[in-house]
Amino acid sequence: MKPYSQSCDDNQDPILAVLREVFVEAGKVLEIGSGTGQHAVYFAKHLPHLVWQASDVAENLAGIRMWLDEAALVGVLPPMLLDVADERWPISPVDAVFSANTAHIMAWPQVERMFAGIGDVLRANGVFALYGPFNYGGAYTSESNARFDAWLKARDPLSGVRDFEALDALAQAQGMSLLKDYAMPANNRTLVWRKSSG
Repeated sequence: MKPYSQSCDDNQDPILAVLREVFVEAGKVLEIGSGTGQHAVYFAKHLPHLVWQASDVAENLAGIRMWLDEAALVGVLPPMLLDVADERWPISPVDAVFSANTAHIMAWPQVERMFAGIGDVLRANGVFALYGPFNYGGAYTSESNARFDAWLKARDPLSGVRDFEALDALAQAQGMSLLKDYAMPANNRTLVWRKSSG
């Protein structure tokens, strides 16, 4: 049976509106942490100028394949095994990177490795869009995000809602500068960075 995430259905249209603005150029997009595969299908269907590369850890690949096989979309590649902690990622340079709801479920060293890996594979002038809940100035943006953070840490003490400033510092260390910070429904944001041309 295909895996299903209600939150993917709930957030796909607001995220798509952002991606329409920032993924304008034709090119190849790496999605990190594709989860069920729902986002890959939905975004590839509505952004046909892109070649979409879904990726995730081994246990999620079969479910992603079910979604992609059923959709049978042109311009969607078979899902790729990718552990962000790996020193070298098995992918050639890409024009854009997208990830949703990943930074808060990883341990911080994995988040650091994710940004380093993106720095390695993202072409000059490429764009990275990261969706999820974020803190600003060390403070929660809502009571619901504070509750969510407590739930995350009870499940895994190494996880948690990340500070925007810490993520932006990781991006800057990889030659990326913040392009825009989009407010999203349910107290989420989409952070968009562009890699420098130099």
